[in-house]
Amino acid sequence: MSQLEQRLDFLRRRAGLVLAPLLFAFILSANFESLADKPTAHRLAAVMAAVVVLWVTEAIPMALTALLGATACVVLQVAPAKNVFAPFADQLMFLFIGSFMLARAIELHGLDRRLALSVLTLKAVGGSPSRVLFAFGATTAFISAWISNTATTAMMFAIGLSILKVLRDESPTSPLPEDVGTERKQLDPRYATGLMLMTSFAASIGGLATPIGTPPNVIGLNFIRQQITVNGAPAEVTFFEWCLIGVPVVVVLFLFLFAYLNWLCPAGVRELAGGREYLERQRQQLGPWTRGQISTLVAFVVMVALWIAPGVVALGWGETSDAYKWCKLSLPEAVPALLGAGLLFLLPGERGRPALTWPEATQIDWGVVLLYGGGFAFGMLAQETELANVIGKNLITLLPNAGSFGFLVAATLVATLVSEATSNTASANIVVPVVISMALAAGVDPLEPALGATFGCSLGFMLPVSTPCNAIVYGSGLVPLGRMIRYGVLLDIAGTVVIVAVVKMLGAMVR
Repeated sequence: MSQLEQRLDFLRRRAGLVLAPLLFAFILSANFESLADKPTAHRLAAVMAAVVVLWVTEAIPMALTALLGATACVVLQVAPAKNVFAPFADQLMFLFIGSFMLARAIELHGLDRRLALSVLTLKAVGGSPSRVLFAFGATTAFISAWISNTATTAMMFAIGLSILKVLRDESPTSPLPEDVGTERKQLDPRYATGLMLMTSFAASIGGLATPIGTPPNVIGLNFIRQQITVNGAPAEVTFFEWCLIGVPVVVVLFLFLFAYLNWLCPAGVRELAGGREYLERQRQQLGPWTRGQISTLVAFVVMVALWIAPGVVALGWGETSDAYKWCKLSLPEAVPALLGAGLLFLLPGERGRPALTWPEATQIDWGVVLLYGGGFAFGMLAQETELANVIGKNLITLLPNAGSFGFLVAATLVATLVSEATSNTASANIVVPVVISMALAAGVDPLEPALGATFGCSLGFMLPVSTPCNAIVYGSGLVPLGRMIRYGVLLDIAGTVVIVAVVKMLGAMVR
């Protein structure tokens, strides 16, 4: 960051340390008519207000904020400790843990890099700048559907910089390798900007395809399960059902992203001489498939197959069949994740070791896991204390006669705007439960607005601070801030429109 950005970031964090306790004290001491007969909800409101400020300003680590917020709920007797901390053992928490372990193995054995280079060296891609941009973005989006958006961006960022290093002159006086050719001199600098933005934007878009692609997906699904009922039972959106909506959203958004980056960031040449040869050399340097890569791929395939099995059985035999009922009860999302992760400890890796050892598995981001648990806990407490219902009834006056479609549009738009100012994970914890409460208070089916808000929390493409993915590519020096803002606005608008349209058309399929 520049010195000005560092200064603003420092002031933002300091402001959080001051504003959070002040807001907590103000809400706790104030008299709210709607909370007069709900003392536990009143105390929870004070805690959650302080937590939201700390999340937005990142004054202290977000995971620590979640833990301290849950602890404050016990101290203030919002609920007993066993109730407050129960969400930290929710089955979806184990979905995170299993998925993170698989992602750790993919990264450890270089399976992600092998996949990326295999796609980019396809004959169909060749040396065309447009095809390279498309294949690079499509690969990034696909990988991001299964592992962290940030990890995907970091890996593809390195590959992207390597591509650009060969495809353009780094110095006017430096000699060019014979196998690259002189056409590289004509490469438009805007192409470098487009390739870097494709790295970040495609990773954020790809995370929408599956429930495990990005943290807001699982957070939103948990709030849907906690706060929405269908025929008296908690609403469940399976892995397969999510993909029925998420994959079309990703496909349409990615095609839009490619179209406008290809148009606004031209390469200036028809062929990138030497580009495919360089990538082919990089792929050959990977050597043959290793045992660890094969074992990781097997675990990955098993995990995905078990995730989509209930949906396949439902399509083939119907939702009333015994086979589907068995899959529904025996294969909730956490079970395939843990089975796949377990295989990593049994299948062979290198030098007589398993594909993943326990010391390696413990290197997953436990802070993120704890952050999820805190978000789940606040959502559950807001529901049990009726704070969510109170908030929804108070906010519903802002959307008079909005109807189901109006709520869907408003929820998606608000989630997108909030995600510009704070992390996507914090946005999901803040926006989704409020949207559900507002819809319930208005007598509107909350499922579609909740899905729209969940998807919208993964948008936010305008600023380097909007997502870690944006920050990574901005640090390359190849992405002017003005272009990131302009191109990000286009993608935010398109993302909101696409999410609203797809959720409205396909939302009934998850009922």
